[in-house]
Amino acid sequence: MAEEMSKNYDPAVNEPAILQKWLDGDYYKRREGVGDCTVTIPPPNVTGILHMGHATDDSIQDAIVRMARMRGRSTRWILGTDHAGIATQTKVDKKLKSEGISRLEIGRDKFIDACWDWTHEYGGTIVEQIKRMGCSVDFEGERFTMDPEYAEAVRKVFCDWYHDGLIYRGKRIVNWCPSCTTAISDDEAEYKEEKGHLWHLRYPLTEPVNGQEYIVVATTRPETMLGDTGVAVSSKDPEKAAFVGKTVKLPIVDREIPIFDDWHVDPNFGSGFVKVTPAHDPNDYAMGEAHGLEKINIFDEHAVVVEGYGEFTGMTRDECREAVVAWFEEHGLLDHIDEHEHSVMHCYRCDNTLEPWLSEQWFVAVDKLKQPALDAVKDGRVTFHPARWTDTYTTWMENLKDWCISRQLWWGHRIPVFYCEDCGWEDACMDDVHVCPTCGGTHVHQDENVLDTWFSSQLWTFATQGWPQKPEMLEGHHPTTALVTARDIIALWVARMVMSSLYFLDEVPFKDVVIYPTILAKDGSRMSKSKGNGVDPMDLIDMYGADAMRFNLLTLCTNNQDVKFDADIDKKTKKLKGSPRTEQARAFVTKIWNASRFLLMNMDGYTPGEPVAKTAADAWMFSRLAKAVKLVTEGIEHYTFGEMARGVQNFFWNEVCDWYVEVTKTRLKDDEDRLQAQRNLIFVLDTSLRIMHPLMPFVTEAIWDTMPASWLDMKADGTCERAEALMVAAWPEPADFERFIDEPAERSFELARAVVSDARSTRARYRISPKQALPVVVAAHSAEAAEALEGMSSFICGLANIPEMTVAIDAGFAGKPEASIALAGPDFDAYVVVGDLVDFAAEKARLEKELAASEKELAAAERTLSNEGFVAKAAPEVVAKKRERAAELTDTIAAIKAQLVDFA
Repeated sequence: MAEEMSKNYDPAVNEPAILQKWLDGDYYKRREGVGDCTVTIPPPNVTGILHMGHATDDSIQDAIVRMARMRGRSTRWILGTDHAGIATQTKVDKKLKSEGISRLEIGRDKFIDACWDWTHEYGGTIVEQIKRMGCSVDFEGERFTMDPEYAEAVRKVFCDWYHDGLIYRGKRIVNWCPSCTTAISDDEAEYKEEKGHLWHLRYPLTEPVNGQEYIVVATTRPETMLGDTGVAVSSKDPEKAAFVGKTVKLPIVDREIPIFDDWHVDPNFGSGFVKVTPAHDPNDYAMGEAHGLEKINIFDEHAVVVEGYGEFTGMTRDECREAVVAWFEEHGLLDHIDEHEHSVMHCYRCDNTLEPWLSEQWFVAVDKLKQPALDAVKDGRVTFHPARWTDTYTTWMENLKDWCISRQLWWGHRIPVFYCEDCGWEDACMDDVHVCPTCGGTHVHQDENVLDTWFSSQLWTFATQGWPQKPEMLEGHHPTTALVTARDIIALWVARMVMSSLYFLDEVPFKDVVIYPTILAKDGSRMSKSKGNGVDPMDLIDMYGADAMRFNLLTLCTNNQDVKFDADIDKKTKKLKGSPRTEQARAFVTKIWNASRFLLMNMDGYTPGEPVAKTAADAWMFSRLAKAVKLVTEGIEHYTFGEMARGVQNFFWNEVCDWYVEVTKTRLKDDEDRLQAQRNLIFVLDTSLRIMHPLMPFVTEAIWDTMPASWLDMKADGTCERAEALMVAAWPEPADFERFIDEPAERSFELARAVVSDARSTRARYRISPKQALPVVVAAHSAEAAEALEGMSSFICGLANIPEMTVAIDAGFAGKPEASIALAGPDFDAYVVVGDLVDFAAEKARLEKELAASEKELAAAERTLSNEGFVAKAAPEVVAKKRERAAELTDTIAAIKAQLVDFA
């Protein structure tokens, strides 16, 4: 056994070998069992690569699935990728352009072939990265949103909703990207604060009003005035009432347009007169609908001015803006210009400024869909974790508008609506139509648009499981257990999945929605390639191993909305230099390996058997182990990963390794007690490895491979039946471990630990050899504590090298012994007698000198930090280090003052 474990654990060697073992054993495949755990992985873009959000998401999902598999549940973890319409088309467009080819030149069919070639070439990257993380998904059951079966499901949803009156075509304002030449949903538009101007333009009145010959409108977009068909004032602005019902002569185009009042207008914005361009602003569109205004689209799909506008025709938006402002200034109609900062929509893909644009699109009418989806969350069928995200969901659903589902792309699910050019027939059809069913004509064509990517991905939980072709595959596996995802797609994806699943299956798509925190850069900003502050999970795996990366990410999963990732990145090369917290996680992995190796090196003569609490340490350890089993089980069940991960690390490192293994070492040398000590140690180690496996699968599997059977593997007849791999071994159920919980034993042992720690810390503080015996006097604060300490006195004295320990209750305590160090605690005060081993006068002088130096340095640091100029101008990392040093000095000063009490 021991010889099978190498001296050092090398993730680069061990992880690939363990991964191959899992794959060869088909352990990832769907397994049937009692109870269900089905999870669908949020489909990443087919041509994407793993980022920190993916890595966090996948670490959480794997923990959920691995525990369920070990509990004997029926497990399905469904992997798949999304065709990513805009992203993929953009990349293929760029590739063709680099080859001197245009999409329009080769035509739709050949372009789609090029997209398929692209996905085949680059589509496997992220899947291989997920595999390398150790994610136990069924790779053989991988799905793709453009698979034929999936495409059929998408088509059915469109056709059913179309025929049920939930899908319609209409001309409305959409967010249009002139670069990608497609509509973008409101939720995908990115808002950026930009410095601009507020132009005040004079519009001549057709007839003077109260001696006034013109009005002044204020606008951030003077170029769109070419499409103005009205001017609005606030209904609550009495000063403008005289103008309502009058008209102005629109400059340049010489169009007479009305002035009206409307609730959309803010009377405090600009001059109080607002130009209304119904084809280029959503609020203006609403006002245009209410007041019967003409909707004039002045831009084409590339945001270039269309024919009919003289010298302005053919200009881009920016060119038109300059020309319009110059025209107004030349004709004395430019009143003045103000500096103005405002929020501008950008395309999430190409970063181009979006254009509110009137165009004909396909929409889903959501009125019949949103209330059932709201009810599902309100009545608890779908639960958000953390619970605060429920408000985000309900607020969005309550204000939900009809969903624009058409995209002006070639790559994607083409809208299955067919038109007859001869008789005007139109219908949504499951099969392609070449001959008109009404007139028999052959001039039939399909709609040119494709569906929004989110339309197809809304079916993810059920279309990946055989719907509609094989609905029996869903039985017992839907609703799925949990959806683990990011907060920014609660509206885009989560809500739409609930709506579609309720409509087509009459059940929710998942029971729990787990929202993981957004992983930010070290300085709190968003990670991005352009900033050079992004962290590649693969670099972390190369540097520290998959277990360390996964465990670190799980510790960050708290109730916080955002968390900072402490990566050090080279400013010049933008390469990862290190990550202190991931380094700490690797240290934990190493600790698990080294402690396990030590135990297995001392297993000569071992045979499996029942654990028996023969000592106080055994009883304490078994009780703590039972609570650790409960902690991890409930932590995964309730999705409290950060608290759970930190708790299990404290348990294994500080309790198992630093205490239980240490106090049990001597028993391994006792022939009479050796076998029981071995059985207890293997029982504790085996149980610990099982509960840590979902969090750190590689190292735990590697160790378990070398272990003998434990009590957990024993059958009623005394024989052992050991699983083929840890990942399919039985989970330690909390109910089976309840009998080990012993609160009095824990209480007593914790008191003993505290006395031992006091003696050890005194030796360390005053540089006294561990071999030097030190008497201890304890003043217990209660009779219970005194009794427990007296009962543990032999254990304490032996472990801490204490020749004599005197225990008294506070009331009978004679007072602080001479030449002793006092250590106060919640249950007792300990006095470690050091005698002449410590020069009290010299030690006091040394501490006072150290205190003065620390206080001086702290004062200087606080003066620097209180300087607003320094904080504003210094680099963030410099300020952060200064604050960290001030905090360290504060702690140091408090510790020194506590020590000085000993010399008072």
